Amino acid sequence: MPDHQLALDVTSPDVAVEVVRSARRRRTISAHRVGERIVVHVPARMSRAEEAEWVDRMVRRVLAGEKRSRRSDVELLERARLLSTRHLGGRAVPSSVRWVDNQETLWGSCTPADGSIRLSRRLVGMPDYVIDYVLLHELAHLLVPGHGRDFWAELSGYPRLERARGYLDGVAAAAALPGLTSSSAA
Repeated sequence: MPDHQLALDVTSPDVAVEVVRSARRRRTISAHRVGERIVVHVPARMSRAEEAEWVDRMVRRVLAGEKRSRRSDVELLERARLLSTRHLGGRAVPSSVRWVDNQETLWGSCTPADGSIRLSRRLVGMPDYVIDYVLLHELAHLLVPGHGRDFWAELSGYPRLERARGYLDGVAAAAALPGLTSSSAA
């Protein structure tokens, strides 16, 4: 019998949930976000009724944690202004910064004409230095279009530039790997 067995794949209007039953897991239940899904690991011996109760509880717990850790749009704007001051001499002046759900391939985007910046909600839960990098990246685009030498010179003062870029590259690469699922990676 395989150690992990996909038990349930539920998509609700709010969140996609994947339940993984494990023969090795005896008493513990865990849940975490994997891209757009919340993966809940439960013992294989658990009844369907117990599973449903625990899945609901664990999904609510993950979502509550994300809500606590997600900055509001106002906090994002404040953070962007601080980063502009600290790393760009205050020259990039955003008019708004907000989370969006419609960026499947981009981490962020901006409209230099009106100073608006949008961050993909896929960033929620990532380390602050990664979110700061994406904010700085978009702030730099308020000053320099494209990704030429002048653009990267604007970001050269961010001490975690390469680390943040590597983190995002790793997330993107992991999502593109064929056959890699949360159950095979667990």
